[in-house]
Amino acid sequence: MSGRDAAIAYAHQNRDRFLEEYKALLRIPSISTLPEHAGDVRKTAEWLAEQLRAVGLPKVEIMPTGGHPAVYAESAAVPGKPVVLVYGHYDVQPVDPLHEWVSPPFEPEIRGDYIHARGASDMKGQILAQIKAVEALAQQGGLPVTLKYLIEGEEEIGSKHLGAFIDAHREQLACDFVLNCDSGIHRADVPAIVYALRGLAYFELEVRGPKKDLHSGLFGGSVHNPAQVLCELIAGMHDAQGRVTLPGFYDKVRPLDDEERAELARLPLTDDEWKVIAGARELWGEAGYSVLERIGARPTLEVNGMLSGFTGEGSKTVLPAKAMAKLSMRLVADQDEAEIHGQLCRYLEAHAPKTVEWELRELTHGRGAIMDRHSHYMQAALNALETVYGSKPVFKREGGSVPVVGMMQQKLKADSIMLGFALPDDGIHGPNERQYLPKFFKGIDTYIHFMTSL
Repeated sequence: MSGRDAAIAYAHQNRDRFLEEYKALLRIPSISTLPEHAGDVRKTAEWLAEQLRAVGLPKVEIMPTGGHPAVYAESAAVPGKPVVLVYGHYDVQPVDPLHEWVSPPFEPEIRGDYIHARGASDMKGQILAQIKAVEALAQQGGLPVTLKYLIEGEEEIGSKHLGAFIDAHREQLACDFVLNCDSGIHRADVPAIVYALRGLAYFELEVRGPKKDLHSGLFGGSVHNPAQVLCELIAGMHDAQGRVTLPGFYDKVRPLDDEERAELARLPLTDDEWKVIAGARELWGEAGYSVLERIGARPTLEVNGMLSGFTGEGSKTVLPAKAMAKLSMRLVADQDEAEIHGQLCRYLEAHAPKTVEWELRELTHGRGAIMDRHSHYMQAALNALETVYGSKPVFKREGGSVPVVGMMQQKLKADSIMLGFALPDDGIHGPNERQYLPKFFKGIDTYIHFMTSL
């Protein structure tokens, strides 16, 4: 029996124990955004550190970051083999609204083939599956690659100390590529690899007119209404074809070639299915692109919220003194968030009337990323998925943002292999989050095949 086969057999023989350890990890309420859970966050880091020591890694540390700690670990070096940096996070989102949970969020409950708990999918199950794959390999002949771990405790609050941590430990974190376990597959029977993620630029735009709210009967028609101005400015940010009108917005957007469009078209998703998922009457978007291309390969500009004047029950005839909107842009690889800020300012300078003042505040940003679909490491991931699932995986662009991927490219000059097994309907961040247990165990097998393929 080969080392790989022996490791797979070991993993299958120890599934009951792995499941109990999974439950133990889920019971720790590591909510990073709530100060009262700081001790639980630390406890989770210590729990994972002990797991990494137990599988035989000689160097394991809980390292300060300026916020919640990071877990760092190293295996013994394997000469001539790739150095893999495993990334994950151990913090979780708050559980509100609590009354919508069928079972307590930190008391894992198995219903059918699913385990329900906060963090079950995002992402305690994923990182634990990778560690259990390492345990199986270590017990059955040793690790085939050199491993390093960076498991942070602040991903759910924006990884606000991660960039500085990487800068301070760049040499320690040096690697050939990053294995990012914070990912998923398209469907239970359709394995997929995310190879591109969009970035984010988020702004707050305030338009100010008169010094105070005015009577709309006395002053309406003689004073420009900031709410009207704001609506007109926002309406002008898209043209009739759904394209964003900011000057230079598409200058750095990579065009999709025929091969990539064909690959994205392999994903089994129809427009009607997407309407059902979105709960939308009809779809809308940039002309000339499919739904999957729009949400993964094209940048967007969205209005996330608006506030102005009187919004209470009943009527109040007021001409508001100011109006505010939250705007976000999902950016594709190569778009620079600083340049986007300048483009938005130039648009406002060109279109805002002299009757009002405006102020633009940048709230947060993060880079998009795209990985080499043809690399040796990506091929190893494809082979592992095909071996475990028995079908050829599809490539997928993700519309959301995982800022750490772009950060790793920028700071460590390392691509990420997004190899995870969460499902779109796992309910992450919401009540009754769950993980499909067959995928948890297949995830362990996939990580074993992937590491031995390298």
